[in-house]
Amino acid sequence: MAILDMNYLEKLEAYLTSGDLAFDFENADEDQRYAILEFLEKLMDVADEANEQATKLIFKDGYLEALAGVKPQK
Repeated sequence: MAILDMNYLEKLEAYLTSGDLAFDFENADEDQRYAILEFLEKLMDVADEANEQATKLIFKDGYLEALAGVKPQK
C-alpha cells in the first residue's frame, strides 16, 4: 500500500489551493504552461477514476450501510 501516500495528496492540495499553481502558471513559459495543463488534465482523469472506484467499493456488499451501523434485512 505504499502508493497510498496521504502526505503527497495534502501537499498537492496545498499547492492547488494556495495560489502557487496559478502563480507558476502565470509566470511560466509556453512549454511549462502546457506541462501544467497536461498534469491537471491527468489529475482530473485520475480523480474521475477514484470516484468511480470509491462508488463501487462503498456500495459493494452494503459497505455503506455497515459503516452507518444499519443491519442488513433478511
